[in-house]
Amino acid sequence: MLITMKTQPLQFLRHGQVVSLPAVDIHRTLLEVLREDLHCTGTKEGCNEGDCGACTVVVGEEVEGKLRTQAVNSCIKLAHSVQGKAVWTVEDIAGQDGKLHPAQEAMVSCHGSQCGFCTPGFVMSLFGLYQSCQGQKLNRADAQHALSGNLCRCTGYRPILEAAQTMMDLPAVTLKETEVLSKLKLLPHYPSDLEADLPYKTPRTLRELLAARAQHPQAQIVAGCTDVGLWINKMHMQFAAVLDVTQVAELRRVEDYPQHIAIGAAVTLNDAFAALVADRPQLAHFASRFAGLPVRNSGTLGGNVANGSPIGDSMPLLIALGANVVLMAHRGKGGKEKIVHRELRLEDLYTGYRKNVMAPDEILAWIKVPKTIAAEEPRAAQGRSKPASAPLGGSAAHAVASVGAEFLRVYKISKRFEDDISAVCLAINLHIEAGVVSTASIGVGGVAATPVRAVKTQAALVGQVWNADTVQTAMATLRAEFSPISDMRASSAYRSTVLGNLLQRYWLESQGATAINLESFVLEGEAA
Repeated sequence: MLITMKTQPLQFLRHGQVVSLPAVDIHRTLLEVLREDLHCTGTKEGCNEGDCGACTVVVGEEVEGKLRTQAVNSCIKLAHSVQGKAVWTVEDIAGQDGKLHPAQEAMVSCHGSQCGFCTPGFVMSLFGLYQSCQGQKLNRADAQHALSGNLCRCTGYRPILEAAQTMMDLPAVTLKETEVLSKLKLLPHYPSDLEADLPYKTPRTLRELLAARAQHPQAQIVAGCTDVGLWINKMHMQFAAVLDVTQVAELRRVEDYPQHIAIGAAVTLNDAFAALVADRPQLAHFASRFAGLPVRNSGTLGGNVANGSPIGDSMPLLIALGANVVLMAHRGKGGKEKIVHRELRLEDLYTGYRKNVMAPDEILAWIKVPKTIAAEEPRAAQGRSKPASAPLGGSAAHAVASVGAEFLRVYKISKRFEDDISAVCLAINLHIEAGVVSTASIGVGGVAATPVRAVKTQAALVGQVWNADTVQTAMATLRAEFSPISDMRASSAYRSTVLGNLLQRYWLESQGATAINLESFVLEGEAA
């Protein structure tokens, strides 16, 4: 049902200048404001769902006294999410004298543009990479990681990757970070208090967020908008109010405890996976497969979990790791107010397709992930190798886990390597002691109405000798445990067959096999 337009003022920096718009509808995306209001037509609309990268811009904000810049998809980013921040478009990065930025100059010199439609997005992803790697040499893997959210339909990737490396050899160009930060401090962060009649609310503290949620239980909660942006663009959904959690200070933190990591609901996917990879380096490849960099820069782990899509890739992993979620609410009146919380297993959060147990006044605040057991050298008889550390998105990929007795693998099956939705996602975490499976924890996505735990398959493994016969029995159990649907991504039979095949792959890798995964192969010149 169409509702009355909801507008409020919007202010942000663009190219060092304050942009002030008096009335911007809360459903408008940053791309729409840039193109239609500010006439920044260099930023392109391609897919309008965060898949192609033609709309990429760079957003900057103050984080612990420093300017943090990140490439994001403007087509699914709500305009009001950049209130009080800085934005750079492809029109903004050349010098005042017209001299091209190194990202632009390298694209020209390396012949990185063909039809040109995707070029602005590539340039902005390169600009984001340039800002984060000042003075550093880049290899091909670094370039591929930074450009993972950009598609070139003319297949011009080689010269674009060359441009990414070439730009670092050109005369350096730096942002005036101190000047940008001083201007950002002058921009207002609109109040989130309940008296302010603003439809787009951006609380700054957890207490403010919980109070706002109690007052507006029907407001749409947003974080990175990687799903809500699609609802607005593709399904034309509208909301009476929006509650943005991304500026809540407490929920932007990753907290390290002796037994677990606590990831706040507003922590970006990129930062959340960095924390997980720091504890389990073998997750680096899966982190890069999760989505392209601009999506990981915007989306949050809390949003992925709360959304509860059966094909959300983080949940199978978190289920396999035994993660819990913490729900919080502000309740009571008249001096008897209090903040309450409850903790439950992640898989117990869901009751049906995109449905969960959260009360209208509750928010998902934290995700608690158990740490690995203290490291020990692997037993040779178990066929495990020591995990190799790799940069997020690097080529080390699926290093075999051997932290204590834990053997963890995560498999994502999709038609495209990056920025694609899984047909099946399977996470397997076994503890093998003296050749016997002591514990099994298996999370699965894409086979039911919710992300699920493979309870029957776990039971078929625990207490069994870890050998080929046990694996064959478990494969049959896993294939029979679920009744997946057939859809545009895969048939039911395909999904069931692949589940068993992935368990077979897991077995082979536990025995030391390496050349059975795509990430094990390096193309000629790729490591240069």
